[in-house]
Amino acid sequence: MVNFKELGTTVSRYAKLAYDKAKEWIKRFWALVRRPIDVTKLALILSIFTFIYNIPLIKMVVNSVDSDFNGFMISTSVVILLLVLNYLLYYILLYCFRVVGKYLIAFTFIGNAICLYFINGYNTLITMEMMGNVFNTRPSEAGGFFSLSAVLYFLILGVIPAVCVVATRINYRSIWRFLISLGVTLAIVCSTVVVNKHNILWIDRHAPRIGGLAMPYSYTVNTIRYIHRMILMNRKEKPLPDATITTDTRDVVVLVIGESARSANFSLYGYKRCTNPMLEQERELIVLDATSAYTYTTAGVKAIIDHKPTEELYEILPNYLYRNGVDVIWRTSNWGEPPLHIDKVYKREDLGKRYGMDDDYDETLIAGLAEEILASDEKKTLVVIHTSTSHGPEYFKRYPYEFEEFTPVCTEVEMSKANRSELINAYDNTILYTDYMLYTIIEELRSLPDDMRRCMIFVSDHGESLGESGIYMHGLPLDIAPREQYEIPFLVWNSDPYTHVKDINSVGQYHVFHSVMSYLGMTSPIFNEDKNIFWYEERPN
Repeated sequence: MVNFKELGTTVSRYAKLAYDKAKEWIKRFWALVRRPIDVTKLALILSIFTFIYNIPLIKMVVNSVDSDFNGFMISTSVVILLLVLNYLLYYILLYCFRVVGKYLIAFTFIGNAICLYFINGYNTLITMEMMGNVFNTRPSEAGGFFSLSAVLYFLILGVIPAVCVVATRINYRSIWRFLISLGVTLAIVCSTVVVNKHNILWIDRHAPRIGGLAMPYSYTVNTIRYIHRMILMNRKEKPLPDATITTDTRDVVVLVIGESARSANFSLYGYKRCTNPMLEQERELIVLDATSAYTYTTAGVKAIIDHKPTEELYEILPNYLYRNGVDVIWRTSNWGEPPLHIDKVYKREDLGKRYGMDDDYDETLIAGLAEEILASDEKKTLVVIHTSTSHGPEYFKRYPYEFEEFTPVCTEVEMSKANRSELINAYDNTILYTDYMLYTIIEELRSLPDDMRRCMIFVSDHGESLGESGIYMHGLPLDIAPREQYEIPFLVWNSDPYTHVKDINSVGQYHVFHSVMSYLGMTSPIFNEDKNIFWYEERPN
């Protein structure tokens, strides 16, 4: 029979011993941290420690070179450059900026830890596009990435090293020693670069991956690049030439912008599962092969509502049409849109309150759609519905329970640990829910009076990786992104028997601007017929 009192005493004794031992080790460690150290030694220690964050980069390089002497030289050179450049960075920060430099280094360790979690957990790259995703992710979405692993990465590889750096006492030595060390490290960097001058093609080919994995440069440099790009994009919007409405018919276009929807998982595009049971019944539905211009939301959405590929901030489609007499309505559960200068912008929660619906799902964006169109005083109407239906990693939260046809579903937010078949099940359920919403929109449009010309266009902002080659989600630079991240659905439904879709092999996101203008009977100097998907049969008198 177990003597619980004796067992409790034993457990308590061992717990106290463990506590005392841990306390002793912490005191020793803290004394070591607080011991004064030469700035040169500290910079070297920090540089060596930073190799932990650069393990994915080293693995990528080793796997990308040939198993010969030149491959060995490339791998060795990358290791040397990482060690020397990080030493140089830390040395300059510590010597020139003193206390501020310590805090800056502490911040990079926390940033390194967070980035390493996403690189290991999602096999992603920390590019400018990915930093754009970070800055455009709402707090409610960021919670979807929370996991025990994330906490451990943050604490063990982020907070603890950061605290140690801040607490360390430093001997700074003379300015001459600083300059000599600076000269020696720069000489090593230059020598390594010169030795590898014949490998410039290899470096150029792998530059996006190197730049997306090198810590702490990936997120610091790409954050600066992203902010600079946003400053340029958010300058005052350049007006486009005035448009003219050339028809007297009552026309309505509903543009649905999908989120992370890839065509590979639409049965309309030949997917083995029936993920589009409702849309497959629509005889008038046209299915077009399409590719996205980008692999992340902000740029993908801009491409859909821009008149041409450009870094300039010209008037986007809703602003342009609104200024030229079109009633424009924007309904969204997403983010990342360029500045909207229209009166009717509704978020999903606003619509949920207005119509008494559950605003957790995108079906709320369709509520009262027909009534709002009928209430318009203008003859031309554009409704933009910006969804978030297939946004990861929590695909299982994007649809109501009744659409969970493919089971079991993945509830793991750290995708590298997910069961891939369960992950695909959850994603396919979001496509099934998308199918239902698009069919419902078509039914809403079909319920409108017959004297209205009605059209629905569905196009996704980008695609999505679901574990192919160990890659998840989206955001890789387009030139190295897998096709799953840029092959997107482009669906068109139209009520007018005299309006047809051209026989086109493939289309892109920049077709939307000109096709919407064409359907609404508008023309202007910037209208591009080559980007218009519609042609019109002559109507009988």
